Formats: sequence, structure tokens, C-alpha cells
Amino acid sequence: MITRRQSILVLPSFALAGCLATADNSGLIRAASTASKALSLTDDEVRGYAAQMAKKMDAEAKIAPVNNKYAQRLTALTSGLQEDKGLRLNYKVYLTPEVNAFAMADGTIRFYSGLMDMMTDDEIRYVLGHEIGHVHSGHTKKRMQTALSASAIQTAAASSGNAQVATLANSELGDLIVKVVKAQHSQSNENEADDYAMEFLSRRNFQRKAAVTALEKLDKLSGGRESNWLSTHPAPKERAARMSSKLV
Repeated sequence: MITRRQSILVLPSFALAGCLATADNSGLIRAASTASKALSLTDDEVRGYAAQMAKKMDAEAKIAPVNNKYAQRLTALTSGLQEDKGLRLNYKVYLTPEVNAFAMADGTIRFYSGLMDMMTDDEIRYVLGHEIGHVHSGHTKKRMQTALSASAIQTAAASSGNAQVATLANSELGDLIVKVVKAQHSQSNENEADDYAMEFLSRRNFQRKAAVTALEKLDKLSGGRESNWLSTHPAPKERAARMSSKLV
């Protein structure tokens, strides 16, 4: 992922391909086996790795304390939103001017204060529904499976079994964060997440038009403010038009 003003420090990625050149046949078989297991990770395992990633990102971020205005606002606007269709949600605000938000498979929801500054409560709820949509649509799980199967992390992940999730090193977690959280979504995934957000807003009796106005704001966002969300969630203008057509 590359933003307008931010270069990402990509943490070491231990590519499986580099090992295969010198591996013997038994090594190739083992590699294929562990890759297959990584691709069949259970939901519980995926949530376990997501929780580890969230812990690392939280440790590296400046989190709004409970008495902070951003934390208090988020607590108020997410009242009654502790779960969504069985997904338990936990919230924090990262104090940074960046315009961003993300969700992970364990129910982690993180809003950046820069995004909260520019959006109304209902627009933030649209972003919330959109990010939850990525989880419920399986986008986060698929990314996790693909990232694990394509790296040396797969050995620890595949050997963990359903009963216990392997503990990953910081470098491995950093690699997953880049590949799972910070990579750009496809247009089809964006549409799925937007559709989920509209259903989410309707089901919760929130303003559906907030999806349109939020995307219009993101479309107008200039280089004067950093936006990771624009980098990972492309084409807000086209998506705003698509959401507007659903209001009829």
C-alpha cells in the first residue's frame, strides 16, 4: 500500500519461493502440505492471529484515553453496537491526523482521529458498517489465509492445530499487517462492503445517506491531509454514485 504522503516500512517477509529453489522433494511436499493447511485455517484461528496483529498495532499507536473527547464521542456513537451478527466488536481511537479506519476478524475496530474530525456520527457509522462488511464478507479471512500460505509464517500457523493458535514474532505480525490490513481492496470487495454498510445502516435505523456524504467527503480530500483509508479503499467518487442510486 502506498499513500500520497506516507511510505510504509515493509517489515521482513520470508518468502517461501526463495526456499524452494534449494529444497529437496520432501521439503517441497512439506511446504505444499503446510500451505494447504494455512488455506484451511478455521475462523477461530484467523481471529486468533487478528488479535495478535491488533495488539501489536495498538502498542505502536497513540490511543485516546477514556476521558479523551474522541474516545468519549466514539463510545457515545457506538452505544448498542457491541456486536454485529455474532461478531463481538471492540473499539479504540488512534490519535493521529491520518484519515483512516479498519476492522479485523476478531472484531477489532480502530478509528483514526483525523477521520473523526471530518465526519458526522452517521458517516462514521457508515465507515463502521463498511469495515465490518469486509469481515463478514470473508475478505479479511481470505487475505489472512493467502498471506500465511505465501510466507514462512505458514509453518507456525499450520502446525498450531485448531486447539491453539501459534504465537507469531513481531516481524511476522508486521508482515501480516502489511498484507492483511494495509493492502488495497479490490473494487468487487469494496462494493460488497458498501452493500453490507447500507444494510447495516438500515437495520440499525441510521441515516443511509451518510454512506453517500462520507464517500463524497473522501473524494474531495486533498493532499493536505494524510489518508490511508483512500489508499486501501479506492474510487470513492464512483462508489458515492453507486450508493446514491440505492437511496431511491
